[in-house]
Amino acid sequence: MRLDIWLWAARFFKTRSLAKHAIEGGKIEINDAPGRAAKAVRIGDRVRIRRGEETFVVDVAALSEQRGPASVAQALYRETEASREARALLTEQKKAMPAFDFAEGRPSKKDRTSASSSTTTSVLPT
Repeated sequence: MRLDIWLWAARFFKTRSLAKHAIEGGKIEINDAPGRAAKAVRIGDRVRIRRGEETFVVDVAALSEQRGPASVAQALYRETEASREARALLTEQKKAMPAFDFAEGRPSKKDRTSASSSTTTSVLPT
């Protein structure tokens, strides 16, 4: 079974073409080697998937060429304990980060001109 089809069936990506682009972009490794879209996936293979800031390390448990409900998709792989812990730690770190406050919004034209006039200095003698 092709790697891109398995990633799509296991619901790591919404479409097969997104899975293929991730593979071509070097975001997917299979058995510690760079993945290829047409690479054959077998039960027992270890797949590393980087999606944004998240990294999943899963062992292939079953194969399916059809995309089914999430409960069926989760039966296709087993996430390693180290991967689960690393993702939980990343989630906690994200929650601990301060949130940006955009309450003030964009500066007005008056704010921009007053800010630029206070930072520029005149070169001509007065």
